[in-house]
Amino acid sequence: MALFLALCLLILKFSVANSAEGVPNTSNEACIGSDGGFFLEIGIYADRCPEAEAIVFSWVERAVSEDPRMAASLLRLHFHDCFGCDASVLLDDTPSFVGEKTAAPNLNSLRGFEVIDGIKSDLESVCPQTVSCADVLAIAARDSVVLSGGPGWEVQTGRRDSLTASKTAANNNIPGPNSNVATLVASFENVGLTLGDMVALSGAHTMGKARCFTFSSRLNSNSNSNSQDINLEFLQSLQQLCSVSDVNATLAQLDLVTPSTFDIQYYVNLLSGEGLLMSDQVLVTGDDQTRKIVESYVEDPMVFFEDFRRSMIKMGSLGVLTGEDGEIRSNCRAVN
Repeated sequence: MALFLALCLLILKFSVANSAEGVPNTSNEACIGSDGGFFLEIGIYADRCPEAEAIVFSWVERAVSEDPRMAASLLRLHFHDCFGCDASVLLDDTPSFVGEKTAAPNLNSLRGFEVIDGIKSDLESVCPQTVSCADVLAIAARDSVVLSGGPGWEVQTGRRDSLTASKTAANNNIPGPNSNVATLVASFENVGLTLGDMVALSGAHTMGKARCFTFSSRLNSNSNSNSQDINLEFLQSLQQLCSVSDVNATLAQLDLVTPSTFDIQYYVNLLSGEGLLMSDQVLVTGDDQTRKIVESYVEDPMVFFEDFRRSMIKMGSLGVLTGEDGEIRSNCRAVN
């Protein structure tokens, strides 16, 4: 069984690499597990629900045009659903069940659930119980990047939706905004992602916003670390922003220069001491290896784009449910 799974994963790895390079998956075959289930594959809805990706794109395009920040929010929903991409993050609490929405990294932070609801409603009217909520999150994340000027990729599909969720796992698996490089690397390696994946996926912070309390440790001008790694004018602007309002409500741009564009400005900001979160800035101050990767992205944006899309495909395959596991929810907020 172990050998069989290894061979299947090797096939999957080859398929991912080819799709990232723009080489079509001509076999269009999935690797069948011993339980009759399937690993993820490209084009799974071509026959089952041909309109699926067009419906998702239409909703994302409309949402981003009305609120450019929504691109970052939909991308973040997919991030917080993975490490275990099973739409567990979408489940609402019930009298007998506590989901992940109230976990510390998610509470009063995640948004875009209504967009996912709209997408799912349209999909159910066209192809009932065919397209999983987990796949919707993965496709919407890709479309959000593309609509913001970033790279595209073929999303592998075939995920099924979880029957439960874990608030504890959500609290423990997502590294905090004050994490150092060692903590970030450990969190990613625990689920099979590398240091390189971590630096590339951190580039998602080229869009979106964060609340003042998430970077409050950066605001103390007397801190030795701040005097070494933060641009003084940037620090003063943050202190002014966060001193006049509720730190639990006030939002700051993760990238002040191009906040709604998917580009390398995030990494440029880090080299200038203008990383908003401590977990961002440590990529250039806390480790020589991560700093070199950041510098390579600034030198050649296409290197970042290529690494990001490969890491997104890799992340999107973590902890997925396939075959007979889980279900295809008709409502993303509740099990059937």
